[in-house]
Amino acid sequence: MKRKDILELKRRFNKDECTITRMCGCFVNAEKNIILKLNETFLNLEEDDFFKYLEIAKKVFSGGIGNNILKLNFPTDADGMSSKQLSLFQLKKSKLKDEEMLDNLYKSIIDNYDFAENFLILIFHDVYDIITKTTDNLKLDESEEVYEYIICAICPVSLSDPGLSYFEEENVIKSRLRDWIVEPPANGFVYPAFIDRCADVNSIMYYTKNAKDIHPELMEDVLGCISKETTTIQKEKFKSIVKGTLSADEDEANEFYMEIQDNLNTIVEEYKSIHDDEDSEPIKLTKSDLKDVLLESGVPKENVELIERFYEESFSDELPLVENLIEPKILKANEQRKKEKALEKQVEFLKVKLEEVSLEDNSEEFDIVLKVKPEKIDEIKTQIIDGQEYIIIPVSENEKTKINELKTTN
Repeated sequence: MKRKDILELKRRFNKDECTITRMCGCFVNAEKNIILKLNETFLNLEEDDFFKYLEIAKKVFSGGIGNNILKLNFPTDADGMSSKQLSLFQLKKSKLKDEEMLDNLYKSIIDNYDFAENFLILIFHDVYDIITKTTDNLKLDESEEVYEYIICAICPVSLSDPGLSYFEEENVIKSRLRDWIVEPPANGFVYPAFIDRCADVNSIMYYTKNAKDIHPELMEDVLGCISKETTTIQKEKFKSIVKGTLSADEDEANEFYMEIQDNLNTIVEEYKSIHDDEDSEPIKLTKSDLKDVLLESGVPKENVELIERFYEESFSDELPLVENLIEPKILKANEQRKKEKALEKQVEFLKVKLEEVSLEDNSEEFDIVLKVKPEKIDEIKTQIIDGQEYIIIPVSENEKTKINELKTTN
């Protein structure tokens, strides 16, 4: 699924280009009862209503691919379409004129949708006469295919906030009546999906406003598709696996995770430098790639084996794309951390140099001046031998020494 396909459809949701033929739906209360049904010829709606409903349909095409918009596939069936896929296909073909098929879809959503408040189900039928494009994306006049599809939007319906309002007829300000407000869709779908400017009857474009609350029951029980996780869920799951398996020291675990993010980003950059075609398939994080990343990041071997096992169990259905696991904020924080560490080393180096300069400046006040590396200071001791005090400096093998201008090697 490509962004340009979604944008091509989304751009048509305006007064001049809109070709939606019919809109149906039902309002469902918190007790899962249908309060009213809608069945309208879309272009006959009053202008204000037309634009508000059009905006709802348009919202189903909003957000990022992989996070708010997912491509769902129907399970393969040797006998042809599954029953749920066939129902959607026939509903689309009926142009929303078959009330029994509409009621079946309403019932399926109402019975399975895990939502405890009022909501509105809206279903739109649209026909898009796909205009031929040249290789440089210039449009031609004739069409090459007709894309007929349905859009479903599930919108929460909630009471407006309480407050004061001015009542012109009475010329008073008092508590206003609370209204039931239809909110933008929380979930929805488009069938069939629009892939490479063509209808793909074997897949659905699924929409979720909240990338963490995706309602898999809609994907599986209502649509009959194989459920899929958003990139947000995959990132959280991956982070939980890695950090939950690493050191109990939170700072140390964070440093390991930052290095892992850095190495994942390197994989993506190297892959893109080789495969610069925008249509090339993104790379997935295999178990062996994960092992290499963990070892390069300094993760202890025993932790690597645990993370590998948990990763395999958590992503057994489908491996995530490497780029979907990368957190830009973590990359930025790690870059800042490395800069700060480099600065700390520079400061320590400068401190040593300043101490050396200070000793050299005051050397005339003393008969004996010692210059040693900071780590050697704790090893220096004094000892009385035959009534004479000596300075003892242990010298290990291969340590170089210098007395005044005379260099020596142990």
